[in-house]
Amino acid sequence: TCFGIKKGEAVPVFKTLPGQKIARLELGGALNTPQEKIFVATGSEVRGFTKRGKQFLSFETNLTESIKAMHISGADLFLCASYIYNHYCDCKDQNYYLSGDKINDVLCLPVDKVNCITPVLACQDRVLRVLQGSDLLYEVEVPGPPTVLALNNGNGGDSGEEIVYGTSDGKLGLTQITGSKPVSKWEIGNEKKRGGILCIDSFDILGDGVKELLVGRDDGVLEIYNFESADDPVLRYDHALSESIASIQGGCVGKDGYDEILASTYSGKLHIIYSLNVAYGDVIKMKQAMNELEHLQIKVLQEREKYQQSSQSSTAVSSVPAFSVNDKFTLNKDDASYSLILEVQTAIDNVLVQSDVPIDLLDVDKNSAVVSFSSCDSEPNSNFLLATYRCQANTTRLELKVRSIEGQYGTLQAYVTPRIQPKTCQVHQYQIKPLSLHQRTHSIDHDRPMNTLTLKGQFSFAEIHSWVVFCLPEVPEKTPAGESITFYFQNTFLGTQLESTYRKGEGCFKSDNISTISILKDVLSKEATKRKINLNISYDINEESVRHTLKLIHPKLEYQQLLAKKVHLIDALRELQVHEGNVDFLLPKYRSILEEADQLLEEYKRQPAHLERLYGMITDLFIDKFKFKGTNVKTKVPLLLEILDGCDEDGLIAFFEAAA
Repeated sequence: TCFGIKKGEAVPVFKTLPGQKIARLELGGALNTPQEKIFVATGSEVRGFTKRGKQFLSFETNLTESIKAMHISGADLFLCASYIYNHYCDCKDQNYYLSGDKINDVLCLPVDKVNCITPVLACQDRVLRVLQGSDLLYEVEVPGPPTVLALNNGNGGDSGEEIVYGTSDGKLGLTQITGSKPVSKWEIGNEKKRGGILCIDSFDILGDGVKELLVGRDDGVLEIYNFESADDPVLRYDHALSESIASIQGGCVGKDGYDEILASTYSGKLHIIYSLNVAYGDVIKMKQAMNELEHLQIKVLQEREKYQQSSQSSTAVSSVPAFSVNDKFTLNKDDASYSLILEVQTAIDNVLVQSDVPIDLLDVDKNSAVVSFSSCDSEPNSNFLLATYRCQANTTRLELKVRSIEGQYGTLQAYVTPRIQPKTCQVHQYQIKPLSLHQRTHSIDHDRPMNTLTLKGQFSFAEIHSWVVFCLPEVPEKTPAGESITFYFQNTFLGTQLESTYRKGEGCFKSDNISTISILKDVLSKEATKRKINLNISYDINEESVRHTLKLIHPKLEYQQLLAKKVHLIDALRELQVHEGNVDFLLPKYRSILEEADQLLEEYKRQPAHLERLYGMITDLFIDKFKFKGTNVKTKVPLLLEILDGCDEDGLIAFFEAAA
C-alpha cells in the first residue's frame, strides 16, 4: 500500500492485490534522477511499480530460495537469498557468488562516484564481503554479525566508499571500502545493552546542515546520532517505541519545509516523529488523533459485542486464529548468557518456558512480566525448568535471559499464548548446544598451551560438518565449499579458545581448556556411533594448559567469592546501622559495603548461581584432566571444594598437580 498525506491525514494512493509476503522494498530509478520507482521482492520474484501504482516490471529470477536482501542502482539489481548473491543488469544475469555464511544485507557503492560496480555483502559470520564481479575481493572483519548496511550520508560520503553497518548485538560502525583494503573510521559499542540494529538512515533532522544518523533497534529504541565536533557520532536523542523498528526514514511527510522521521514497527504501525526544531499544527493534530482514538475505541467495543453474541450462538463455528511470532535466540558476549526475544503482533498473555537441561533464568531490566516457577521432576522426565511469565496488558514483546552449562545439551521450549479468543498457543524450540557458551571469532592466540583432539574415520565432509553444527553455535548449516574448513571460537564465560579444522575423513580440534576437548570427544563419539561410523580417536594433552585455565578462572572466582561475602554481610550491617544510628565506628571497608549495598545486591541478583557455575567448571576441569590419564578422582572432589572455599590460587594449582 502506498500512502500520501493530505490535510494532515494519511490517504491511500494505490494498493496492490494480496499475494506472497513482501521480503524487501527499495526505491530506484535512473542514476542521478529522483528515485521514484518502487521495487518489491516477493519469494523469488521482483516487481516494479510507478509512484502512481502502475506495474512496469515482473521479473522471475528462478532462484531456488526466497529473496532475503535487495539493492537497486540504476539498471543494476543485486539480490541475495540465504547464501547466494546474484547481480542482474537490465534483468540479465551478470554475476554470482556463493557465500560461506548467511547473507543478511547487500549494498553497492555509488557507481557515479567510484566508477565501478562494488557490491558489499553483510554476512552472519561477522564479516563484510567485498566483491568484484563474481569473485571475492577481500573481507572486512566487524565486531558482531552485521544485520544492515547503509551508505554514509546516503551517498557514501565524499569518496563514495564509506559504509555504515549495524550488528545484531547492537554495535554501529563506519568503514571505508577502498579498492585494495578496508579502512575502519569509527566504531560505537553497545554500552547501554540495547537491542540489535535493524535499520539505518541519514537525514538532517536538526536542520544544522549536517546529516544525522537515524538508527532503529529490535527493542524499539530509535536513536539520533549527530556529528557535533569530532568525526565520531554522538548520541543526541533517543525514543522508545513498544515494538521492534523494521524500517526508518527521514523526510518531509506531512507538509513541505517541516522535517519528520517515519518509523514502521513489527506489527505494521507507522510512527511519525516531528522535527526536533519546529512543530506545526500541533493542536489540530492532537484533536485529529483524539477523534480517531475515540472512533477506534467505539469500533472495538462494537466488534467485541458482536463476537460475544456469535460465540454464544449454537450455529457459529470457531476457528483457531493465526498469529506470527518474531523470535531471536542469541548469545551475549558480555555476560555469557542467551537472550530469548519473543515478539507478537498482538498483546501477549503468558509465556511458559520449559527446558530438558539445567539452565539459569537471569533478571532482565526491561522485563515487567511476573514470573512463577513450577516444581518439576528432573530425573525420570528430564524436565529441569518450568517457568511461567504472565505479561502486563498490551505487552507485545518479551525478553528473557538464560545461562546454560557447557557439556549439558538439549532443548529449550517456549509456549507463547497471546490475548486472543479462542485461546491458542504456539510452541517454539531452541537448541542448547554442548559447547553453547562458545562464540565465533576471527582469530585466536596460537601461543597458548593447547590440547589436541584428532578424529579419523570413514566419514564425509558433510557428516563431520553436521557434527560440528550440532556441537557449536554460529556455524552455518550449509556444508562449506572446498575440501577443508577452519573455524575459531572463544568461550564467552572464561575466555578460553577453540580451533576447529576438518575435512573428509579427518578432524582436528585444539583448545587451551581440557574440558572443551573432553566434551567434544564425548559428543562426537556419540554422534558417530549413531551413524555406525568407527572413529579412531587420539588426543595430546598439554599439562601446562590446566595451570593456564586455572589462572583465567581464578580472578572471576575471587571476585564472585568477595561479592558473595559482601552480600551476606549487608543485612547484619544494616541492622547495626538501625540500632546504633551511626556507622562511623565501623571499619572503612564495612562502611563502603553499606554505601554500595544496593549496587551489590543488584549485581548479585543479576548473576544467580554464578559462583556455583565457577565451582562446577573447576571441578569438571579436575575430573577431565585425570580422565584422559585413565584415573577416576571423583572421591577427591570434596577436598577440592574445601580448597576452593579458601580461594588460594597457588594452593589450587598445587592440588591439581599433586592429585595424581
